[in-house]
Amino acid sequence: MKKIVIASDSFKGSLSSVDVAESARKGIIQVFPDCDVVMVNVADGGEGTVDAVVDALDGRKVRMTVSDPLGRQISAEYGIAGLTAIIEMAAASGLPLLRVDERNPLKTSTYGTGELIMDAIARGCDNFLVGIGGSATNDAGTGMLQALGFRFLDSSDRIIECCCGGELENIAKIDDSNVPDTILKAKFTVACDVDTPFCGRDGAAYVFAPQKGADAATVRRLDEGMASFAEVIAWKYGIDIVPVAGAGAAGGMGGAFRAFLDATLKKGIDMVLDAIDFDDIIADADLVITGEGKIDFQTAKGKTAAGVLARAEKQGIPVIAIGGCVEMCDSLSRMGFAGIYPILEEKVPLEVAMQHDFASANVTRTVARILSAI
Repeated sequence: MKKIVIASDSFKGSLSSVDVAESARKGIIQVFPDCDVVMVNVADGGEGTVDAVVDALDGRKVRMTVSDPLGRQISAEYGIAGLTAIIEMAAASGLPLLRVDERNPLKTSTYGTGELIMDAIARGCDNFLVGIGGSATNDAGTGMLQALGFRFLDSSDRIIECCCGGELENIAKIDDSNVPDTILKAKFTVACDVDTPFCGRDGAAYVFAPQKGADAATVRRLDEGMASFAEVIAWKYGIDIVPVAGAGAAGGMGGAFRAFLDATLKKGIDMVLDAIDFDDIIADADLVITGEGKIDFQTAKGKTAAGVLARAEKQGIPVIAIGGCVEMCDSLSRMGFAGIYPILEEKVPLEVAMQHDFASANVTRTVARILSAI
């Protein structure tokens, strides 16, 4: 083989995307020492997205102080490549930033994510790639929008000072007169892998708020607030955001980006692959190797391996997938992989399987074995 492209997600807890690629490269050159091995750092719009795009586009990271979901000052980073900012919402507004006893979507806010955006705007960025997974919030993006210059008023025309989930029910008016033109003219692409509507029984509050600390009463209150806010949006902008697929992602963040910033909602892996010109990278490849920590029925729903496969299939390039573990099912079998392989030949304790050096050696061995058979 003359050219093999490696584009794998991380094996969470043991190997980064870069680690997987380097381990696979060692296996390839054992069998095809003269092969051109192209290693591509990829992610599905969640954790690792900033690293993947910054690495591919030779960008840099920026670290700054922002507000966490409860308004406390923390350090967070995002990426810049040219005039493109790459932001993971979880860096400023993520659930892991809170202790379990602090989780309360009535009080949490996305304001810190807005601060990241404003910093990038100040640095001249006009194109934004935003991953919105892992949020601690259900504020319909109002905190973020507040940081961008939008103001929300109650029925007495009083400005709501701290936008959060518990304030959605009080929003009666939207004032966008102070929003900078640089925000309104910027292009936003948002990684959104769920079809959740804005509100209702299948909406943001009912589906996601319980894992963010909401009890049944809180879920109902949040959903009613979302429905009320959706009416205000419809009155202001003439947009019915409720049924839009993905509007309920990240506690309504998807809907906020769509309604207020005319964002494009896209599957996370597609956002990343488009950003790094993946189709051009694989154009003359003989084989693509992809993978993720666990390959199972969820893989078929648009995770990294599925996205890589779809791009390669369009060019007639075979794809093999490797995983820390593999649970075969009908949906996986029908996907079109040339092969799906676990990196473990026998069961070992989880703590052993996830050790960096052990996992790396198994990736190398597995890839060498597969290519030797080919």
